[in-house]
Amino acid sequence: MAGSQRLKRMGDSVQRELSELIRQELKDPRLGGLVTISAVKVSPDLGYAEVYVTVMGRELGDEQSEAANKDTLEVLNKASGFLRHELSRRIKTRVTPRLRFHYDKTNAYGNYMFGLIAEAVKDLPPADDAKKDDE
Repeated sequence: MAGSQRLKRMGDSVQRELSELIRQELKDPRLGGLVTISAVKVSPDLGYAEVYVTVMGRELGDEQSEAANKDTLEVLNKASGFLRHELSRRIKTRVTPRLRFHYDKTNAYGNYMFGLIAEAVKDLPPADDAKKDDE
């Protein structure tokens, strides 16, 4: 149990520091939009950190945004050495994990499903809640 708490604290601090580093230090125009780190999972030996990012303002299924998301991941993965070096300066640990970036589709998929539900429900007649309350 203590190990999982340690990994969670490490993941939280990596997430906090990386979000600042990406916002302040990376100036590549291909990043585009608002890059947010949705989760960080650190391996038990602290050797690797799987970083899940979301780019706000892009929708699921759009081919241009898929290409833009790939560009964003490419920029982040190429900058992972620099980010790891800067992270080691900010987080005082013996081992700084290597960073691997992945696109997190959870938020975009949720918005997509919400749109589908709204589309399916728009043709239904309104519910008669007042009639149920009187009975």
